[in-house]
Amino acid sequence: MRFPFQLKPREIFDAVGFGLNAVDHLIVVPEYPSFDTKVRFLEHQQTPGGQAATTMVALQRLGLRTAYAGRFGSDAEGQFGFAAFAAEGVDHEFAEIVDGARNQVAFILIDARNGERTIIWDRDERLSYAADEAPLAIAARGRILHLDAHDPPACARLAHVAREAGTIVTADIDNIYDGLLDLLPLIDVLIGSREFPHRVTGIADERASLVELKARYGCGLVGLTKGAEGALIYCEGQFIEARAFPVPGGCRDTTGSGDAFHGGFLYGLLSGEDVETSLKLANAVAALKCRALGARTALPSKNELTDFLLGAQTSCLQ
Repeated sequence: MRFPFQLKPREIFDAVGFGLNAVDHLIVVPEYPSFDTKVRFLEHQQTPGGQAATTMVALQRLGLRTAYAGRFGSDAEGQFGFAAFAAEGVDHEFAEIVDGARNQVAFILIDARNGERTIIWDRDERLSYAADEAPLAIAARGRILHLDAHDPPACARLAHVAREAGTIVTADIDNIYDGLLDLLPLIDVLIGSREFPHRVTGIADERASLVELKARYGCGLVGLTKGAEGALIYCEGQFIEARAFPVPGGCRDTTGSGDAFHGGFLYGLLSGEDVETSLKLANAVAALKCRALGARTALPSKNELTDFLLGAQTSCLQ
C-alpha cells in the first residue's frame, strides 16, 4: 500500500524533530524488586535519550539529513546530553540550553531476564515551550516534521506552518497532554503507544480504537506499537499488522525501542517505500536497538540494517 500523501521532493533536511531529549540512568537488576526489599544492581550506565531527539539520531545514523529543536538544561546532565547529541551530526541550530534549568532525567530499572523496563522521570518546567515560544523557523525545513506532542500548543503552531509549506507532520504520542486534541487534526502520520488510542477514544479494542481515531481527527495513517508483538497500522480502510523481529543475541533493554521504531518507519517513508516495507524497517530498527543498554547505543547504520534484513529473509527461506 502506498502512503496517502506526497512528500516534498527535496528540502534542507529530510526530517526535523521537535520535542524531548533526556539523560537516562539505566539500572540493570536481576529481576524487578518486590516492595520494601533491597536488591544489588548488576550494571549502571548513563546514556542520552528522549523521544524526538532519539528518532532524529536514528534517522541520522541511517544516512539521512536531520535537525532537532528542543531544550537542554545547563546542569551536568544537560551538558552531557547536549554533547552526546551534537556528536551524532544532527543539526542543532535550534536546540537551546536553558540557563539554571535541570535537564530532563529518567531512572530506568531494567529486568535482566527480558530487558523490559520501568521508567521514573522528571522534567523541569523551564524546559517547556509556550505556544508563542515555538521555533517556527524550523517547521518547514524538512520533508517531515516529527513531534512527540509534549507542549501541544507549541507543536500545533509548528504543525500549522509545516502543513502550509507541504511538509508531512508525523507524531509519536503515548499520553494525553493539555491541548493535545487540538493538535491531532494537524497530524498526517499518528503512531502511538499501545494504550494511546484507548486513552483518546475510550475504546478498548485496538482495531476499533484506531478506526475511531482516524474518523475523529482525519489523520492519513494511524497506528500503535505493541512491543514484542510488533505493530498495527490502519490506512485507507485497511489494517496492516507486522510482528517484531527477534533481537539478535537476546533483548538487553527496551528503552527507546518506540523511538527507534519511528526512526525506521520514517526512514521507509522518506526512502519512497510502501507502508508494509516501512513497517518492516521500523520493526527491524527497534529490534537492533534492543541489543544494548540505552536508547541510542545500538541504533543501526544503514549497512547494519540491510545486513539484518537480508539475514532475516535468509532465515525465513531455510
